[in-house]
Amino acid sequence: VTQADLLELHRIESARTPEQVAKAMADDKNESIFIFQALMGEAFTAAKLPLTAALSAKLNNDESVTTAPAKNGFKRVRPYNLDKTLHPVCTTKTKNDSYPSGHTTTGYLMALALIDMVPEKRDAILARADDYANNRLICGVHYPSDLQASKLVAYSMHAVMGTNPKYRKELGAARLELQRVLGLATPTN
Repeated sequence: VTQADLLELHRIESARTPEQVAKAMADDKNESIFIFQALMGEAFTAAKLPLTAALSAKLNNDESVTTAPAKNGFKRVRPYNLDKTLHPVCTTKTKNDSYPSGHTTTGYLMALALIDMVPEKRDAILARADDYANNRLICGVHYPSDLQASKLVAYSMHAVMGTNPKYRKELGAARLELQRVLGLATPTN
């Protein structure tokens, strides 16, 4: 699997454009729900949506707490540390913690929470989450199989979090705030 992943990373590296690199580098610096601003509009900011920002910070923390044991257990060598002929364009590490991808897990977890708040934008939100995950490959800092595992982790986390009354309350408050600030239809559930 790793050899196939490395071949794919070389293919991606040889085909990536300056525009893709710029977008991947921007995504590398942002692990918040506000990666979806282009879909949600200019008002979709932490300053205008403090409850949404707080939910985002909680989700980011939960991702880290959840993925850290797996990262420490698998100790997967980063692709650029295993294959020195790769040329990553984003932040690199010497720590062996490639699997699963924290950014990818965060991206999908934020997407699923946002879909709970704005279900009518589901397809666009999921497409952006896929793009955010793919940017880890454009960056050259993760393997494709890291991303696959991360997506499964995020969906599992979201399912479990949905059973937590405190999370549901925080999500509901953020949803109402988002609906009000963005002038969207009032949620039905």
